[in-house]
Amino acid sequence: MTARTERPILGLLFRAAAMLLMSTLVMLLKLAGERGIATPEVMFWRQATTIPIMFVALALMGRLGNLRTRRWKSHAARAAVGTAGLFCNVTAAVMLPLAEATTIGFTAPMFAVLVSVLVMHERVGWWRLSAVALGFAGVVIIAQPGHAPVPLLGIVAGLGSALVVAVAAFQIRDLTRTEDPIACVFYFAVFGALIASLMLPFYATRHDLGDILVLLGIGLSGTAGQLLITLSLRQAAVSTVIVMDYTALIWSTLFGWLVWDRLPPSVTWLGAPLIIGAGLIIIWREHRLSRAIPPANAMEED
Repeated sequence: MTARTERPILGLLFRAAAMLLMSTLVMLLKLAGERGIATPEVMFWRQATTIPIMFVALALMGRLGNLRTRRWKSHAARAAVGTAGLFCNVTAAVMLPLAEATTIGFTAPMFAVLVSVLVMHERVGWWRLSAVALGFAGVVIIAQPGHAPVPLLGIVAGLGSALVVAVAAFQIRDLTRTEDPIACVFYFAVFGALIASLMLPFYATRHDLGDILVLLGIGLSGTAGQLLITLSLRQAAVSTVIVMDYTALIWSTLFGWLVWDRLPPSVTWLGAPLIIGAGLIIIWREHRLSRAIPPANAMEED
């Protein structure tokens, strides 16, 4: 295998553009909910739009062989988990203001630590455990229990989406040992669209041009965002580019102001730094351990 040239600046630019598109996706998800489009329909078109786009693009590049796989069950399991996460993501986007929905999504690294402890039985030291506590303290501040300005169900859905992201990360890590990343995205869309299609007979309705444009925008922004995330990881390491994920808060705040004339309340600005800081601590700690400590000893030194 030949060594791959790192292009960190290009990777950061790809990741920043991906966060703009993913923030656009969340904004369109909220618009779809306000227009009365049922969540199963949104989920179906989010996934179904990806399939022809990727298939045609790969065919034009002569790379259809990248989709070759023998791990159909693993792809289906990944799609089942991811579909549950997409349901939570759509619910959170509809019920919560954009900035709050985006901020709650930043708890994924904290759930990854908890999954490592509870499921993988890994040893995790006080650095990461303290970061988890700090992050969830930020969630409590934003949720304001007892005051109920933010829908509790929306908070739960946002946390559920973040949990699924953490679980899916372990599934993707396993899949990419043998599968092309493009194949992972493609079959996630295929199986996800099939799962969502089972609910269409009960929820599908007629749509006007505005609804159709929103649904197409959801599919296109989600597909392009996923592609740019993949491209960013081809140019630089995860630990280098992931910091750009937090720029999504800037875009979601801007969209909330431009589209709904709403700026986040003061409690969001108090809780968001705790959640973001916790995520950065976890990322920094894992990056430091992976570089400074042999794999055999990493779990003992944290």
